[in-house]
Amino acid sequence: MFTGLIESTGKIKSRTVSGGAGKLVVKAKKTLPELKFGESIAVNGVCLTLEQELADGSLEFHTLEETLNRTNLGKTAIGGIVNLERALRLGDRLGGHMVSGHVDTVSPVISLKRTGSDYELRVSLPEQLRPFLVEKGSIAVDGISLTLVDVTEDAFSVHLIPVTLEETALKFRKKGDLVNLEADVIGRYVQKQLSIMKTADKPSKVTLKMLKDSGW
Repeated sequence: MFTGLIESTGKIKSRTVSGGAGKLVVKAKKTLPELKFGESIAVNGVCLTLEQELADGSLEFHTLEETLNRTNLGKTAIGGIVNLERALRLGDRLGGHMVSGHVDTVSPVISLKRTGSDYELRVSLPEQLRPFLVEKGSIAVDGISLTLVDVTEDAFSVHLIPVTLEETALKFRKKGDLVNLEADVIGRYVQKQLSIMKTADKPSKVTLKMLKDSGW
């Protein structure tokens, strides 16, 4: 699990695919201390397994062909900038929201523009994510925990404070670039249970009002 709080950005040095699997090599901008073989690191919000730290400090990850096809890691150019976050440890502060590192889909950036002292990022909303996005809810964009400001039928927007834009890879994104999206895992489970309730033969005692009163 991750929090969506980016620790460093990194530059893609190489990407190779052979027999359905691949190797992704990333050079982190900041040193990530005490790295261990086999630990999980989110790269643009994608949970990957660290295979080794190379002599020059670059990080080598094993990647499945499915991962490269379904996320922007297979499309980002060599030299492109990605976000990096190590897995959450018990006892750490949860400053963002619970991020699984299992990307739902990719979607293109519509715009990134300044609004007052902040920046507004607008992204096309895939149909499959519509049930899980609500205003003031959470979403992970390229692994960054962000709060939804506006949600329409075909797009959503989030606001970025200057430090978020400066310290993450989002400042390099432009119109048409694909970003990785992961819906809030809690919202996904709530939606699943509600759909089960609607189709169940025996009415459930759990209601929308009960969930709302309980803080959901």
